[in-house]
Amino acid sequence: MTRPPGFDARTPRDRARRILAGALVEAGVSSADLDARLLVCAASGIDHAGLLRDPGALLGACGAQALERMAARRLAREPVSRILGAREFWGARFDLGPAALDPRADTETLVEAVLDVVGADTGRDWRILDLGVGSGALLCALLASLPNAFGVGVDLAPAACAIADKNLAAQGLQGRGKLICADWAAPLEGRSSARFDIIVSNPPYISRGDIARLEPEVRIYDPLLALDGGEDGLDAYRAIIPAAARLLAPDGLVALEIGQGQGKDVDALLREASFSARNFRLDLGGVERIILAKFA
Repeated sequence: MTRPPGFDARTPRDRARRILAGALVEAGVSSADLDARLLVCAASGIDHAGLLRDPGALLGACGAQALERMAARRLAREPVSRILGAREFWGARFDLGPAALDPRADTETLVEAVLDVVGADTGRDWRILDLGVGSGALLCALLASLPNAFGVGVDLAPAACAIADKNLAAQGLQGRGKLICADWAAPLEGRSSARFDIIVSNPPYISRGDIARLEPEVRIYDPLLALDGGEDGLDAYRAIIPAAARLLAPDGLVALEIGQGQGKDVDALLREASFSARNFRLDLGGVERIILAKFA
């Protein structure tokens, strides 16, 4: 591992940024410049505008100590979002924790796809189910965009549910969301009142044999429960899709994030569950990332 650089109270902020960026490049971090800027700003208690406005300002003793600790963690390939304890998603700040997946920008494609289907009907009292709620990023984004909606989030990890609950509260959405700690949709099935207009999920979809080859930021710091999709990466879909077929309201929508190259297999599972209308959405990199499905 690249040795963390040293900083002292007299190091100017912009020089610290350049030193840290160089160390991150040497360590093979592709986002070195951005990460260095974010960490210098966080250690100094300023935003990007503050760094641009006064790049020669000194770190100070507390800033230098904080930056050294952050630099060591990033050089160990801990993501910046986990170092800072938060991630921005859909224009909002989400607290993170070890039990929840770090939400990625590509997952915003799922929110966009759902809202495209909703169209102008944003004021309807939509009922939303998020299976594998994690940090609550998807559920919160949809509730914030659909002001009369009510959502249920389900996650197997109690610590993930606690993080999601904290994020719902922080965004003033706690009164419109309910969290259940359970194995997928098991506690909802059999309830005649449990029908949802929109069912979403970003499930674990990495094939077990591929996990060891993931980037360390993902392999080490994201929870295994949120990554491991079984031997072929499809175990979660085999559980979610039949449950969604039973819980979906008439004319309801299912929106699932999928891994690269999984479109054909997930499409086949949806077809087996009698979803006749299916289509894909591409992520920022042009990869099939979201599959949308309805009964007709």
